[in-house]
Amino acid sequence: MLDQRTSGILLHPSSLPGAMPHGDFGPDAYRFVDWLVQAGQHLWQVLPLTPPGQGNSPYMSASVLAGNPSFVSPQQLVTQGLLSASVVDAVLAGRTPATRVDFEADARVRTTLLRQAAGHFFDAGQAAPSLEAGFDDWYARNRSWADDYALFVALADSGLGRDWRRWPSDLRGRRAASIDDARRRLATEIRFHLFVQWQFDEQWRAIRRYANERSVSIVGDIPIYCAFDSADVWQHPALFQLDENLQPNAVAGVPPDYFSATGQLWGNPLYEWDNHASDDFAWWRARLRRTLEHADIVRIDHFRGLAAYWAVPAGASTAVDGRWRPGPGKALFDALERELGGVPVIAEDLGTITPDVVALRDAVGLPGMCVLQFAFADDADNLYLPHNVRPDRVLYTGTHDNDTSRGWFASAPAAERSRAQVYLKTDGREIEWDLIHAASCSVARLAVYPMQDVLGLGSEARMNLPGEAQSQWSWRLDWEQLQSWQTRRLAEISAAHGRHPPRAVKD
Repeated sequence: MLDQRTSGILLHPSSLPGAMPHGDFGPDAYRFVDWLVQAGQHLWQVLPLTPPGQGNSPYMSASVLAGNPSFVSPQQLVTQGLLSASVVDAVLAGRTPATRVDFEADARVRTTLLRQAAGHFFDAGQAAPSLEAGFDDWYARNRSWADDYALFVALADSGLGRDWRRWPSDLRGRRAASIDDARRRLATEIRFHLFVQWQFDEQWRAIRRYANERSVSIVGDIPIYCAFDSADVWQHPALFQLDENLQPNAVAGVPPDYFSATGQLWGNPLYEWDNHASDDFAWWRARLRRTLEHADIVRIDHFRGLAAYWAVPAGASTAVDGRWRPGPGKALFDALERELGGVPVIAEDLGTITPDVVALRDAVGLPGMCVLQFAFADDADNLYLPHNVRPDRVLYTGTHDNDTSRGWFASAPAAERSRAQVYLKTDGREIEWDLIHAASCSVARLAVYPMQDVLGLGSEARMNLPGEAQSQWSWRLDWEQLQSWQTRRLAEISAAHGRHPPRAVKD
């Protein structure tokens, strides 16, 4: 899969248009797959599909295994007979489609609809027998993680909040009697969250199958770290660097560099890698296995942290005083290979990369990433320039953390813009298409373009600005922005550069 020459689009499902305040797995997801086919694209790259956390970031999730409830489509529930169209219309009455994601409004509206659907499903005799059998089968296969996730969310929503360190000590420490009592008290809520997770899986599985049948592969995304306020850390504290009071000894970040004199202090709990190794990385194997239920290819974010990670003392105000500690290295990937075989993984190896990271990536045989927006900052030796890119790379015009290509070019230093214009032989008026063309004709086997670049949008369409907590992750596609000439042009570029692999992807 990773050795075929192809290209695709980066678009998170939250950015899909639709009647709800947040993009979901409804009809627009299928329309997007159809558009990918028309545009000659064979990859759909998404961000993590897990529930977003602080700042609505999909990289700070309450669970690495659960799905985001905001992706569950009410329209699909209507199709299944679990909601009536009139109920959906009544809830949405008077609302105009949101041009940007409205996370708070979506939580209110979607939860109302999901609770009605769940109530209908669990009422005796209301759901079709095939649906009941489908839920029972899903639960049997997923209860090992779903039970604790559903309990975690139910406890949090009962008034305890998601910072489980502030919960009563018996719940914080998962005393068996207290956990059993909570499961009884919150049985209805737990059942609701299980229903939502089942629907997430069913709806996304149908979209993935639809895409695969049309030779479109899904590229998923795994953040290297968990959020502290997550079911994962609460359920498996021994797998993280915590003290006897379940407080972190050290937290994640990156050291000072050219971009930041104080580094970046992320604050995630760090892994206790010896404990992971002691059971042959069972937690990571389960995580990859679950992700591969949703994706054909998996990108591992901050791959360098698996070679060595920057550990910052807990309580520090900046990342300056951290130090490098060894990661699990190849042993982790050996464990994944033993259970899962050859895992199709992309290593996110951007930034300052040391020889040990390169050695691990090459030893495991993973393709790395290159970003064209970083290619023109210095001279002709820049590794991201197309003439320096290797075939075993995934070449992006930009990522979710970059400005759009048009926005980047407008704000880049004059010398950087000049180098880009000379290299690309352009006046810069269509810089997004110049970069798409350069990525497509490169020797990199995989090329990926954010949807905003195909549309020629500026900084107003940026998905995320790292370090900023507010007003991020909210860009949405508007079908009216997409013209037939853009579809045709992208298809012609991909055809000219041999990015139409003659294959169909297995389900």
